[in-house]
Amino acid sequence: MTLRAATFLPLTVDAARRLGAWPLLDQAMRTDRAAAECWTALLAGCGTAVRRELGPQLRRLSEATSMQVGSRWWFADGAGHRKRVAGAQENLEEAIADGDGQEFALAFVGYDHAMASAVVCANSANTATSAVRKVGERPA
Repeated sequence: MTLRAATFLPLTVDAARRLGAWPLLDQAMRTDRAAAECWTALLAGCGTAVRRELGPQLRRLSEATSMQVGSRWWFADGAGHRKRVAGAQENLEEAIADGDGQEFALAFVGYDHAMASAVVCANSANTATSAVRKVGERPA
């Protein structure tokens, strides 16, 4: 897989790359490409299917993030991050529906930050938890 620089999800792509979270990285890159296509459609004033395809991509990225961080963390300690991601995703979908390029760009900054924060915080929490385990103790 050839990696290009992410335009819309640079923080999320960087976090996934640094953690070696390849399935998450792959989905983040797919979502970034869909966002670039959507951005082009918004700037051109097109109401194409490209704009409708980004919403499902965002949901797939959230699912990949959930898998990466673990559903236990995502729905317990990470619930605040999960809600923040959901809110940012909602803002993005509104910007797409409104056809507002500026709102889209600003919403993507918030979405990228929310996603990357969730990935990094979950990794930090999981690393801290595993460091506290006794030798031979299995993860919960």
